[in-house]
Amino acid sequence: MKVWRWILLLVIIAALAAFGWHWVAEDPGYVYVHMRGWYAERTVVGAVLTLLLIWALLTVLWRLLRWPFGAFSRRHRRLSQQRMGEGLVALIEGRNGDAERDLNRAARLHSLRGPALLGAAEAASRRGEHGRALEALDQASQSAPQAARVMRARMLRRDGKPAEAVALLAPESDKGSLTPAGWRELALAGLASGDTLRARAALDPLQKSGALGTRAYAALEARVLVAAIQASTNGAALNTLWSQLPKAQRRVPALIDAYARRAAGFGLVLPAMDELESALRREWSPLLIETYGMLGSDDIEARLRRAESWLDAHPNDAALLLTLGRMCVRLKLWGKANQYLQRSLALAPSAAAWEALGDLYASQSDAALAQRCYRNALSLGRNEAIEPLPLDSRTERLDTRPVAVEERSEHGVPRLRE
Repeated sequence: MKVWRWILLLVIIAALAAFGWHWVAEDPGYVYVHMRGWYAERTVVGAVLTLLLIWALLTVLWRLLRWPFGAFSRRHRRLSQQRMGEGLVALIEGRNGDAERDLNRAARLHSLRGPALLGAAEAASRRGEHGRALEALDQASQSAPQAARVMRARMLRRDGKPAEAVALLAPESDKGSLTPAGWRELALAGLASGDTLRARAALDPLQKSGALGTRAYAALEARVLVAAIQASTNGAALNTLWSQLPKAQRRVPALIDAYARRAAGFGLVLPAMDELESALRREWSPLLIETYGMLGSDDIEARLRRAESWLDAHPNDAALLLTLGRMCVRLKLWGKANQYLQRSLALAPSAAAWEALGDLYASQSDAALAQRCYRNALSLGRNEAIEPLPLDSRTERLDTRPVAVEERSEHGVPRLRE
């Protein structure tokens, strides 16, 4: 289609040129110039062409005269661009001193001044030269004010002054004119300073900007909303916040876990359990099943039976076994608790499982084994070697091998193992 458009345009130009030449040929016009004994006679077309030729010659002559003077500026531009590139490479490689030096030199070129000074400020900040970094930012703010403001806020947050970073970004936030990096920095500074309202306000424009990938934004959103949930001052405020969240956010395991723990802290155990059970019916989550066994003592026997029914579908889930073991310890079902906790440790050793096993032995007045379990919990948290329990500490020899789970196709037909 584009070829036909070009052909049509050329035909139109040719037709206009033919008619124009015919119109000029009928009466080419006459131009006479007389000045100080010098005169020139031309047609109108000839006069126009003569003027164009004179203009072209003057342009070439002017450029030839300027060339020696422009050589210095061209060399300065070339060196500045070279130093800009070398400075950025040095900044990425961690050679912050070289980066600051090269970028400050590159900033002498006006067109590179803003980005070069921003890079120099970052290099100085990494070296701990905060005074020089702020000085570079003051100069950069004249060329790139928004970028300089965001970088200043980032430096304040890194220096442990998140409240000052929030105050710096707040005016632009209220106007809705922050850049994507500014919204992200406002969310992080709000998190660090405990200002969850500002942090939540930054989420929507940050999502609309598309500056963060799906995973990065989801992680930041979860952090902000978890902090907002934990900052709730009472049960009514917590339920109001939870009801205002979109349905998709109320299905994120980290948010459900935070809500359940906070609600239980306010004595709202039943709503917390309802959210946990609904979430576990929709999608299995080791995080939520562990929380399910830790909240409150209300109706714990019914919750134990419900959790044991999930073993058929998740026989090798260490978190579920840990939850069952904790519940059995609270109900003083020592034998079942020992089986569940030993199996959880065999499948996935964790400090929480060792601690729960220590609680089991402490409840049975076996201080030696309890202390050994607690030491193992600490050692596992420090990535140190653990001390196995003596064989006679178990009431019976347990089979801790993973249970083979039957695999079925999408039509429900069992698959044969190779």
